[in-house]
Amino acid sequence: MFVPETCSGKGCKMPVPPGLATERLCILHFTLFVEQECTEMRRESAFGKNSHERQNEFMQKISARGEVLVRVATSGYPMSDEIKARILSTLLTLMNCRENLDRAAMRQAAIRRFAG
Repeated sequence: MFVPETCSGKGCKMPVPPGLATERLCILHFTLFVEQECTEMRRESAFGKNSHERQNEFMQKISARGEVLVRVATSGYPMSDEIKARILSTLLTLMNCRENLDRAAMRQAAIRRFAG
């Protein structure tokens, strides 16, 4: 008999959907985690000191998190309308984060071009 794993978030008793088993988080806590990561990436890139490798790392992380969310959302796992809206909101956050990182990289390139 399969017993679903519960979320590792402090005090959370929600089940972990199969697509998030490696993360050990329920959908709500995973979306909160992703949004926090996006905040940290935006903050770090705002300083304009990221290397190209670091930018690529951020882009890969954004893509990976988005893929996980889409897989969970389309897996047939039962979700409330609130959780579905939360997933869509987090996907929008990922898209906006990607756009912000692209803009920061363009600013860095322009500064290097004019400074050099």
